[in-house]
Amino acid sequence: MAKDRVIFACTSCGYETPRWAGRCPGCGAWNTLVEGIAPGAAPAAPAKAARQRPGTGAAPTPITQIPEDEDLRTTTGLVELDRVLGGGIVEGGLMLLGGDPGIGKSTLLLQVCGHLCQLGKRVLYVSGEESARQIKMRAARLGILEEHLFVLAENAMDNIETRMQELAPQFMVVDSIQTVYRPELASAPGSVSQIRECTSLLLRLAKETGTAIFLVGHVTKEGAIAGPRMLEHMVDVVLYFEGDRQQEYRLLRAVKNRFGSVNELGVFQMTERGMQPVLNPSEQLLSHRAKGASGSVVFCGMEGSRPLLCDVQALAAQSWFGTPRRTVAGADSGRVALLLAVLEKRAGLRTYNQDVYINIAGGLELSEPALDLALCMAVASSLRDEPVGAEVAVMGEVGLAGEIRAIPQAERRVAECQRLGFSTILLPRENARRMTPPANTRLLPVDTVMQAVAVLFGNR
Repeated sequence: MAKDRVIFACTSCGYETPRWAGRCPGCGAWNTLVEGIAPGAAPAAPAKAARQRPGTGAAPTPITQIPEDEDLRTTTGLVELDRVLGGGIVEGGLMLLGGDPGIGKSTLLLQVCGHLCQLGKRVLYVSGEESARQIKMRAARLGILEEHLFVLAENAMDNIETRMQELAPQFMVVDSIQTVYRPELASAPGSVSQIRECTSLLLRLAKETGTAIFLVGHVTKEGAIAGPRMLEHMVDVVLYFEGDRQQEYRLLRAVKNRFGSVNELGVFQMTERGMQPVLNPSEQLLSHRAKGASGSVVFCGMEGSRPLLCDVQALAAQSWFGTPRRTVAGADSGRVALLLAVLEKRAGLRTYNQDVYINIAGGLELSEPALDLALCMAVASSLRDEPVGAEVAVMGEVGLAGEIRAIPQAERRVAECQRLGFSTILLPRENARRMTPPANTRLLPVDTVMQAVAVLFGNR
């Protein structure tokens, strides 16, 4: 038998090289080459090639003759998850769910399995990390004990394939993809080659049998799903579960979705009964807002098709250091530095000697330009130590010249503010000119940051 040789594979792109390098020759990423073992040439090498499965052998079909299935989606039982997936689970789809350890990935998928079983579907839950008894303990805590839910504690991909073909489930969960392996490969589970080959096999099974498969993926310390980046290209849907384990809210985002939009956001709340959808997240995020405090401004953002109100907080305090501090949570720190410069240059607010702290309450991560004006008004409120009215909401994009630019979907934002009782809306003049304000709602159109400060706090 030939001697095994050592190779180095890139965890980002899967590039393989016989020598280690600090930078991957394939994708240019630094410190991503991981040592592995590649089997050497052996006399029995042709037997390994025989394990490669042949293609389907299907003939080309005109697209007009392909049958259409009107009901391809199955509801998950969780409204927020259905929203992110684009309406439900698609038959034959391969979906990847990533998130930090302990965030609730397994709990969420076990709840989905329970609902699918109640619909009469056969579901196979494959776990490479927990025993069958551990899974039953979690299922009993969640009240999920269904006859159609089958549990398999297995790591070997060949055995998983055999049991899947025997059971013929309509839905399947693999928790996690980093723990399963193909015995004919010499590399260890979780390596680049193992993840690539196992995912390729599961993709083939999903498309051939029509089984919808959920894969659970571990997350690296940088926040990306562990394994080669091609893993995300192979699957149909990539979901990220975000949130602080010390907080009760969890956010579900779609990074890739072949069956729907990638801009939707799902909000969940961790309870003793598992993950519960938050149907009205705006009220939840504003329920603990400190009214009458300076530096607090309500902003209405858009997460996909959903308007979402949140509390933008700023604190400005005199700095005793040569370089004032800038601490930002939930927004782009570079954008905040730009807006502080605009406030000082265009609105005459001194921030060069102030420590400025920015926080988006509730653990949200906001990046849209419409947040600019709310950040500016929160900083101005803290600098002046004057609170913004409890019934005021602010939205608008700020340019380098201090001008307030129009924002998209302003009508939906204003309607959401009015629904939650905010009767005064500070927004760009261009948006106010195009819309008719709802009943009992007053619009404050502004053209510049200086004008916005004067409208909210007076000319002092």
